[in-house]
Amino acid sequence: MSHSPEHITARIRELREILDIPVEKAAETLGISRELYASYESGEASIPINSLYGLAELFGVDVTELLTGERPRMDRYTVVRAGQGVVVDRYPGYKFESLAANFRGRVIEPMLVTLEPHEDEAHEPALVKHHGQEFNLVLKGTVKVVVGKHAFVLNAGDSIYFDATAEHGQRALGGPALFLTVIQN
Repeated sequence: MSHSPEHITARIRELREILDIPVEKAAETLGISRELYASYESGEASIPINSLYGLAELFGVDVTELLTGERPRMDRYTVVRAGQGVVVDRYPGYKFESLAANFRGRVIEPMLVTLEPHEDEAHEPALVKHHGQEFNLVLKGTVKVVVGKHAFVLNAGDSIYFDATAEHGQRALGGPALFLTVIQN
């Protein structure tokens, strides 16, 4: 099954329609306007990870089903070989690789995140917020992390742990970057 953004939005639209959930209800659940929600389903706007989790909860499925079209199958352990995680291109310059997508009922979401630098490094990263807590460990390159009104420049080996209900975002500086993020579901 494809993990491309257009396949993900098609699965979301199909699940919402099968479950007979109005667009207004989905938008209200995510705390966004009907117009913004419609732009997610049409593929005009990228769906933030927190919205994917909100939709998975609304639809009563694991977020893996939205990303891959398949249910997780493992409940004792799951092994992901290097480069074999579920890869999703979020939007230009940002992609994540889920490292536990096949584990049922997981309470944390470990992901490798690859960032390409923005042409204007002074440009602030897009900010998101979601429930839970988040941990980022920079593996390669340099990442600017914004949490609320605070900005931090992290290099390989540096990490940050924060309350994910605060607006936050990441941006690569000076070249491509790779970091591990672990998000509490």
